[in-house]
Amino acid sequence: MTTQTTDNQITDPMTNPNTDLNSDPTASRSAASADGPELLTAAEAESPAPGSAVLLAELAAARAKADEHWDQLLRARAELDNLRKRQALELEKAHKYALDSFVRELLPVQDSLELGHDAARDEGADLTRLREGTALTLKLLSDALARFGVVPVEPLGEPFNPEFHQAMTLQPRDDVAPNTVTTVMQKGYTLNGRLVRPALVMVSRAA
Repeated sequence: MTTQTTDNQITDPMTNPNTDLNSDPTASRSAASADGPELLTAAEAESPAPGSAVLLAELAAARAKADEHWDQLLRARAELDNLRKRQALELEKAHKYALDSFVRELLPVQDSLELGHDAARDEGADLTRLREGTALTLKLLSDALARFGVVPVEPLGEPFNPEFHQAMTLQPRDDVAPNTVTTVMQKGYTLNGRLVRPALVMVSRAA
């Protein structure tokens, strides 16, 4: 087989030393890569870069840590909500039953009053015993109030104090110093040192 050259000379490829029948196919690919980007094989495209495995592992670890923190946040939020509910319930109970112990102290007074009332209804009631029962009831009540910090204000003979006393009238007196409490019309009371009700008093003035 022969080929015709451009200058009409017959050339035998078998005898032409410039013709390379066993040319390396990789040489043409290397030459093509010089003119453009190298094409990757399917195996090369599917295989990850050397650092990709490390990045994927770090990403998986970060996601696991984030899930753990999110779970801890949900648990802490639930515990805080339960604590808030318990505190609200305890506060409600404290307000509702704050007078429980005070009521327990007043119940004996109530019992004593009922007994005295029943005794006074009898036709042959003993007045002396009724008086003793009334005195006992008053003592029970005073003791109960004192245990809770309730103290009476009885300023008879003391100088008038507008912080604890309320003057109802002035009384001309020459036997006591002016501005002295001469009569207590109604007792006052304090609760742990704080005035609950002022004492209603009569106060002396110069005659």
